[in-house]
Amino acid sequence: MTTDLWMLAGTAIFYFVVMFLYSFGRFATPGGFGWAFGNRDTSLEVAPWVARAVRAQQNLTENIGPFAALVLVTEAAGKANGLTALGATLFLCARVVHAGLYVAGITYLRSFAWAAALGGEGLILYRICQ
Repeated sequence: MTTDLWMLAGTAIFYFVVMFLYSFGRFATPGGFGWAFGNRDTSLEVAPWVARAVRAQQNLTENIGPFAALVLVTEAAGKANGLTALGATLFLCARVVHAGLYVAGITYLRSFAWAAALGGEGLILYRICQ
């Protein structure tokens, strides 16, 4: 398996890590356990970091599809190489940093991490277009 595919698998695993992180925060909130297993007709007041973790995962959800498509096209075209491995690794590492900064409530640097992940995708796209 190529580095690109390992990074794609790692991104999928990280997706669930973030989900478990905010789920823990919800369960730790008074009434959160019942809310999680209920119909969720009412809102649950959670700590700010929990709400940020939810938004971090939503942002990852929006970005994982294009990343997966780029990696899979690269693999199918037989174009995976050191450049695509760098791009995929940059994507995953930057997404981990992005989520950490998001949950911590650190602005601006979070945007740089998001841009770095986008740059990783750009490297993969560049290789596809060669």
